[in-house]
Amino acid sequence: MHKYEIIIYWSDEDEAYIAEVPELPGCCADGKTHQEVLRNVEIVINEWIETAKSLGRTIPKPKGRLLFA
Repeated sequence: MHKYEIIIYWSDEDEAYIAEVPELPGCCADGKTHQEVLRNVEIVINEWIETAKSLGRTIPKPKGRLLFA
């Protein structure tokens, strides 16, 4: 489990929950339930980090909510 902030909200347009990870640009997932979207976003976070590593990019350290408050 990662320590990045995850924002979850319902999207009427998508008819699904959306999870966004503000500290990892473009990192988001969807799901039909809170549990599903959390599982999906953990997978996407791992993929985001692996892709960044393979491209030699810097991986941001989790800063949490205070960064965005």
